[in-house]
Amino acid sequence: MTAALHTSQLSLLNSQAALPRLAQICVTAAVAVTVWDMRRRTRHTLARLDAHELRDIGLTPGQARAEADKAFYQR
Repeated sequence: MTAALHTSQLSLLNSQAALPRLAQICVTAAVAVTVWDMRRRTRHTLARLDAHELRDIGLTPGQARAEADKAFYQR
């Protein structure tokens, strides 16, 4: 999923004094889904690191497992 906004689309959004309410809701939802997807992908990758790689980033296997076991919607 790599559908980024085009520069002209971003310019249009930035030129508006305030977005219509429905657009605000859509943007908020899109941001939430993006954050959830980043968490899911990061935690999946974290779960696949070995002990040496975890040491490189300053985590113990237990800390990594605790983070990787969280659901995508958890902070």
